[in-house]
Amino acid sequence: MATTSSKAKISERLLNMSQSATIAMAQMARDLTAKGHNVISLSLGEPDFDTPDHIKEAAKQALDDGYTKYTPVNGLVELREAISTKFKRDNDLDYAIDEIVVSNGAKQSIANISLSLLNEGDEVIILTPYWVSYFEIVKLGGGIPVPVFAGIDKDYKVTAEQIEAAITDKTRFILFSSPCNPTGSVYSYEELESIANVVAKYDDILIVSDEIYEYITFVGKHISIGSFPAVKDRTITVNGFAKGFAMTGWRLGYMGAPKWVAAACAKMQGQFTSGANAFGQKAAAHALMSDMSPTYKMREAFKSRKALVIKLLKEIPGFNVNDPDGAFYVFPEISHYIGKKYNEEVIGNDADFCMYLLKNCHVAVVQGSAFGAPGCFRLSYAASEEDLIEAIRRIKECVGKLS
Repeated sequence: MATTSSKAKISERLLNMSQSATIAMAQMARDLTAKGHNVISLSLGEPDFDTPDHIKEAAKQALDDGYTKYTPVNGLVELREAISTKFKRDNDLDYAIDEIVVSNGAKQSIANISLSLLNEGDEVIILTPYWVSYFEIVKLGGGIPVPVFAGIDKDYKVTAEQIEAAITDKTRFILFSSPCNPTGSVYSYEELESIANVVAKYDDILIVSDEIYEYITFVGKHISIGSFPAVKDRTITVNGFAKGFAMTGWRLGYMGAPKWVAAACAKMQGQFTSGANAFGQKAAAHALMSDMSPTYKMREAFKSRKALVIKLLKEIPGFNVNDPDGAFYVFPEISHYIGKKYNEEVIGNDADFCMYLLKNCHVAVVQGSAFGAPGCFRLSYAASEEDLIEAIRRIKECVGKLS
């Protein structure tokens, strides 16, 4: 009797999709830990702080009040009103509640956008280095990712001129994050204004601005590109609660968009997950409208850790390290070590470098090639100062063995 291989049963769509490198590295770190090794994982983009107590209490109260049922696909009115208020208060953005869609994380918001707006062959300009999922989400929507790269010499920030050079008649939207995952770079007012002025020339091009790290910026007030009049009506602003409120496991994100885009994304979400959980949305509304001091304390802790990490990394020969202005990552350029070896183990690329660190010094970081930037790696400093000091000590010791 003929048998069908398991591979043949999997869709080409899935076979053509890369696994998330951050999740893969985190799992390898867990596997080594389970074998008894003392692994320091600096791979995931997850705050090491607990959700503030007042937000948890709001969720408990919502449960007691019976918020355990289905919610509207685009989110509870109470939360969308809070988000609308927050957009005006913090970002100079004016989104009505029917222009806001609450999703199961900012990642789903971006997936909704891709699946709702892209046709086969449409192009999406992705400012590079980029968050690992951007590339695969665009491909899933039938789009063609067009990475536009800036290296460490430019603080990993793409210019408006580079973006304009990449625009074609197939360009559908531009996708980026600021503060940026993986680099921590923050686009300045002037840089965003230049990008807005370029996009404004092209009537059919949208901007998708991922602002999930908004509250973790060390250079003053966060700037939203949608606040520039030239692109106000063509910007989709994506945000969420995971980073600024330490609510990663709550899976709550949102977007503000032109009404027609919001309606399209709500329709798409209605066939996948419907509305996000009820009691979590109640707590999220409370988070936006109540005491922000825990968020600001987290930011100050991250700022202090960043200074420590950069100081220690710059002491490692061959590491090229810049000083990013936000998020909780550093993105060293380590091409100096490509081609070197330890015993018979050759470091052929940045992925080999990260595997070498994991195997030989039990520190988990993520290869830059996963973010469109070969020759680099991402280190998350969302960890205790004790772990950061020990991890970088191990890294320095490990790379010292390469020749």
